[in-house]
Amino acid sequence: MSDDHRHISPASRRNQGRLAIVLALAASYMVAEAVGGILTGSLALLADAGHMLTDVIALSLGLFAVRMAQRSPTPQRTYGYHRTEILVALAQGALLVGVALAIMVEAVQRFGAPHEIRGGPMLAIAVGGLLVNLIGLALLASGREHNLNVRGAWLHVLSDALGSAGAITAAVLLLAFGWGWVDPLASIAIAALIVRSSWSLLREAVAVLMEWAPEHVDVEAIQGQIGSLPGVIAVHDLHVWTITSGMVALSGHVVAGEGREHGKLLQEVSDLLHERFGIDHATIQIEREDFREPGGVCFP
Repeated sequence: MSDDHRHISPASRRNQGRLAIVLALAASYMVAEAVGGILTGSLALLADAGHMLTDVIALSLGLFAVRMAQRSPTPQRTYGYHRTEILVALAQGALLVGVALAIMVEAVQRFGAPHEIRGGPMLAIAVGGLLVNLIGLALLASGREHNLNVRGAWLHVLSDALGSAGAITAAVLLLAFGWGWVDPLASIAIAALIVRSSWSLLREAVAVLMEWAPEHVDVEAIQGQIGSLPGVIAVHDLHVWTITSGMVALSGHVVAGEGREHGKLLQEVSDLLHERFGIDHATIQIEREDFREPGGVCFP
């Protein structure tokens, strides 16, 4: 199957375009914050610039993942490249945690060796950073509910917005009271927020890679609903997993009673999965009651 015949959904195109815009904004202001942090001596600004660097990397990976996911399946890669998005989401979460730990270490060192900080320029740069991040959040908001990769990028921008807010707070307190210790303290708070925002992303990415059932899918309810259909004796070897964000797959064996038409039962199971559970990618094997797996083993 050639790439010329691949189908690219409108949602995927929108996500790709928005990720590109946010990437350009983040890269531009990352340079401004890094220069500002050096000139003002603010660790909070440098921490925010460092986090924006991870935004740039994460958004670049996100764009790569979106484009890879659009590639058509091959005989050897029957699911295509959809899992690229999950791998990128996992990398984004790990990157966030690494940056947060580095910020914390530097902040603790700053408590023992305070640096002179210029509060006015620090405040102006931090406000600009917050505005850029708010624009990014607005652009990515609609895609984050249905795409784990976009959600990872959105979380990066959110934690960076929180970082800018922390830098603004530190600058205001520095200007008002001369509290230099607020800058490293704000940096630690920013790092803690980064770790918190990345945890759910890591957990969901690992769940997909481990092929656990999605949290919103009740596997026991599915088994019970299929088992309640007329002529169904048993349901076994039922598996539900996520291929990529928004793409839930299911496989299972349904034992039909004598006289039950297999083709009609298969259609009823497919309709049930679609209408009640929103699952369209399902592989169901209909079996007779006396059916045995190869080797004479019948799985319960």
